[in-house]
Amino acid sequence: MPVGWREKVALPELGLSGIPAKIDTGARTSSLHAEVIEDFERDGERYVRFCVDWGGERHTCEAIHVDIRGITSSNGETQRRYVIKTPLTIGSVTFRAEISLADRSDMKFPMLIGRSSLRRRFVVDSGHSWLQTPGMEPVKGHKP
Repeated sequence: MPVGWREKVALPELGLSGIPAKIDTGARTSSLHAEVIEDFERDGERYVRFCVDWGGERHTCEAIHVDIRGITSSNGETQRRYVIKTPLTIGSVTFRAEISLADRSDMKFPMLIGRSSLRRRFVVDSGHSWLQTPGMEPVKGHKP
């Protein structure tokens, strides 16, 4: 299934939809702009509580965290980040994805979809946008 270089995606278990996301085959792990508030334990599981800001709104979310990993960002810096596993919806396809929580405030998109989420599900058409975004007219070209 084709995806454009940018799509609007959803994280249904977190109550988030319409998240502008950049599709980035150069990144292995998907990443979500989030401010981590705390990690805690509930019923023997490790959780992380975090805030997601975009479009002028703040959303507070909780998810089971599966790991804290050193992830190398595009500038070559390795940061320790919480990694959660949660359903991700792109178009009509929903699947569980690993997503690192990072400060993406200086980035144009609050979410980045990496190649491990795309593998065996999508083919990236870098010359188009919004191919899997309901209600958005597909756009040809790479201009934001």
